[in-house]
Amino acid sequence: MDVILVKDVSQLGKEGAVVHVKDGFARNYLLPRGLALPATPDRVNAFAVRQQQAQRKVQQIRQVAETLRRQLEGRSFTLKLSLGEGDKPFGSITVHDVTQLLAQEGLPVEKHAIQLEDPIKALGIYEIPVRLHPEVTATIKIWVVKA
Repeated sequence: MDVILVKDVSQLGKEGAVVHVKDGFARNYLLPRGLALPATPDRVNAFAVRQQQAQRKVQQIRQVAETLRRQLEGRSFTLKLSLGEGDKPFGSITVHDVTQLLAQEGLPVEKHAIQLEDPIKALGIYEIPVRLHPEVTATIKIWVVKA
């Protein structure tokens, strides 16, 4: 029996693949668990169209990320850090601060995209990676100055 896999099945195939399996395996395991559907010409065509649409959507998202990367790459931003006696910081610069700074500049970046390992607690110049897409990463330069 030919079936279309609705989900990835280990040692059988990836989602959307048309595979030939024994009738009992399809009837007793794949179909009841919702892992596959019987392969009819209409379903095969519908899955092909759905996969093309999903690929186009992923490609559009990647293009948007590439555009944002070009806008971010090579730019530098300045943030102020309050210091007390002996140049000890009052607080730190966090992902939230960087996100707000980028939003003020008209660059919409989500909080989870900024790859800041630890909050910044000292003056200096920092290069921070911003992961816009699994395949697209930009690096911004943050100048931390005394407030």
